[in-house]
Amino acid sequence: MNIVQDPLENRLAVMVAAATDDQISADDVLAARHSLAALGVTSLSLIRLVDAIEDEFGVDVDPGLVDDFANLVADVAGRLR
Repeated sequence: MNIVQDPLENRLAVMVAAATDDQISADDVLAARHSLAALGVTSLSLIRLVDAIEDEFGVDVDPGLVDDFANLVADVAGRLR
């Protein structure tokens, strides 16, 4: 995996990979210029991802922002402040 300056972004990419049972790697998530759906993240994986984020960080996640990784990172970062 590439080292990313933002540990939150890195952690969320690992969580996306885990939610897809590693069918999509964290490196693929970090390198993608497309939506998570375009990478192959299914609706079930998105639900698993939202649950994992809410459990780990104790924040509510807007499911509408989950498909765009950059927006997801920004949303979670904003809620952690």
